[in-house]
Amino acid sequence: MSQSSASPTRSSLLRERREDGVELVRINRPDKRNALDTATLHLLNEALVELAADVSLRAVVLSTTSTTAFCAGADVSEPLDAAGGVARMVAFAELYRLLDELPVPSIAVCVGNCVGAGAEIVAGCDLRVAGDNLKLAWAGSRLGVPVGPARLTQLIGLSRAKELIYTGRAVGAAEAASIGLVQHTAPEDEAEATALTLAGAVARQSPGGIRTLKEMFRELEDTAARIGYENERLLDFQRNGAGLPQG
Repeated sequence: MSQSSASPTRSSLLRERREDGVELVRINRPDKRNALDTATLHLLNEALVELAADVSLRAVVLSTTSTTAFCAGADVSEPLDAAGGVARMVAFAELYRLLDELPVPSIAVCVGNCVGAGAEIVAGCDLRVAGDNLKLAWAGSRLGVPVGPARLTQLIGLSRAKELIYTGRAVGAAEAASIGLVQHTAPEDEAEATALTLAGAVARQSPGGIRTLKEMFRELEDTAARIGYENERLLDFQRNGAGLPQG
């Protein structure tokens, strides 16, 4: 998987606009397996706000600069006080909402560790391409994090979603494909290219038609209400419950 050139001060988020109107966004914290700290969350959220307002946008591919991990969840080593922990969770809730509200299809490059919040981002995208090294897990149950049902249930059905969320076990590429969680599989170093090909196929369709279809899917599945409900539970967990570790 090739890397975009970064600025002299390395950014934890790299962006590239392709000629077909597809935006490639790569998380760039390989030393942390792309675990998300507050600063990276803000960069992601700012990017999604900007992209949502871009009428020339055709699709978004969320990827990584390292095939070791798409995203290993929250960076629980980040030193935060109680207020900082809440602010980080607010940023996660915002990320989940903004990803749902993106007016064009989004595609996740699911390579290596896709755990916790990483799994939530994967499920929040419209389409998914799995690398053959995929380790996808809803690990929140171990810490009591109330997350997962809002998105995963609609993708794979109630009973399968319960099993994966309750146990937190890892799912590989073959199983993810067999249960319809990913649409394509590829060798880990070809997963991003496969996702870009898929995004290109989307980009060749009627721009207005695709945006209308995205809106219809959101409304028919009532995703805004589902995600809003889960976000409320997440924020209460951080404010009044055990909360995520804070370094």
